[in-house]
Amino acid sequence: MAFTDLNFLSRFLPIVLIIYFLAPRKYRTSVLFGASLVFYAFGDLRFLPLLIILCTLNYGAAVLYFKLNENTGLLKVNKDLGLSETNEASGLLKNINKKRSRKFILTAIVLIDIAALLIFKILLINYKLPLPLGISFYIFKMLSFQADLYRGKIGRKPKFVVLAAYFSLFFQLPQGPIMRYRMEDFAGSRQKLSLANIEDGLKILIIGLSMKVLVADKLAILWNEASKIGYDGLSTPLAWLAAVGYSLELYLDFWGYSLMAAGIGMMFGFRFIRNFNHPYTADSIGEFYRRWHITLTSWFRDYVYIPLGGSRNGRINTVFAILMVWLLTGFWHGGTVNFLMWGLVLGAMIAWEKYIAREWMNRFPILGHLHVIILIPITWVIFAVSDLSDLGDFLAAMIPIGGIRQGANPGDFARYFVQYLPYLGAGVLLCVPQVYRLLIKKRQGNYKIAEAIILVILLWASLYSVNTTAANPFMYFYF
Repeated sequence: MAFTDLNFLSRFLPIVLIIYFLAPRKYRTSVLFGASLVFYAFGDLRFLPLLIILCTLNYGAAVLYFKLNENTGLLKVNKDLGLSETNEASGLLKNINKKRSRKFILTAIVLIDIAALLIFKILLINYKLPLPLGISFYIFKMLSFQADLYRGKIGRKPKFVVLAAYFSLFFQLPQGPIMRYRMEDFAGSRQKLSLANIEDGLKILIIGLSMKVLVADKLAILWNEASKIGYDGLSTPLAWLAAVGYSLELYLDFWGYSLMAAGIGMMFGFRFIRNFNHPYTADSIGEFYRRWHITLTSWFRDYVYIPLGGSRNGRINTVFAILMVWLLTGFWHGGTVNFLMWGLVLGAMIAWEKYIAREWMNRFPILGHLHVIILIPITWVIFAVSDLSDLGDFLAAMIPIGGIRQGANPGDFARYFVQYLPYLGAGVLLCVPQVYRLLIKKRQGNYKIAEAIILVILLWASLYSVNTTAANPFMYFYF
């Protein structure tokens, strides 16, 4: 059950909202957890036990961690060694034992979480078995929770239902965002019904739905048409048109989902989480990915890049950390060779910008923007085409060493360009920050009435499109 599913929009979401706000405040988190389990059951019932088991194991690890802080289980060790509780050596031993025990708990639960993700990634690669719905996203939530717990950033033991709800929130489960654990985020379960939150959330939801259904799904057809022609039959202009179309499709599909997830969260009293910040206006590849899928990028920064030393230990170590982060990012997206290539190419580009091209990019900012406009579509082709032979044909069409390729049908580019120009134009406009700000701007009086009419039209058009065309799943739905 996806966010674009009519059953989700017309039945599941309204029913859960009503139950949530009618329920006594102390039970609202339980309602969210129950709704998330139902949502997951509709999406992938086979792997629901896996989600519940991992939630339970991660909660158990947290309980053990907090018990250590209560000094339980250490007195016997001290007595066996003949040390009194007032002895200075006893206090030192306690601290050593606590640290070792906390490290053991962290290592054990992290290994369990990573093993679960790796097993299904390997099954996907070798046997083409599907990944459990949202496993990459909820596993990363679990890993960040355990790391923050070990670092002392979580000061109070959560209840099982709160932690399990955090891991499995239905409006973040399929594709994120990867929200960090904060007890205060669940203050929404103690809030009174807020019509303002529902109104603001519904507006964001409709904007995201429209991006996905009315623009991204239409651009997906262009990419499919290029695939039908065959990558070895693409002309150079058509190859670039398809690559640009795919770049916009992926952006609006995932940004649209992220806005829908944020809007739904706002309706339940959660804070708005910004997962994209106009990446195509960035002045470098590195800046692009600080603005793209922000919660994933910041996750890798905080839990992989910085622990590997970041930029603190010299150039060689920094380049190594960058390449490792992007190799893992590629594997996180998929274990096939093209994803690993995609990650390493991006890591190399970012290292190039950081240490070689930075002086020229600072002097001539247009170079950084050209990096984004020209190189990002090429990297998305590597991301999208898993067959290496097909990938070679596509890249040869985009970068014709011996001259611009004519393709199987020289008239294809003009025909597809005219046909998809409205959707390409809409996609480019939505890359402009001022356009987005205009969309989400709060309005009053007659302007608010006009906005409501436009939103109703967008909602009707989106639902009509969903109802009359073949469903096109979110592109990140099974990562």
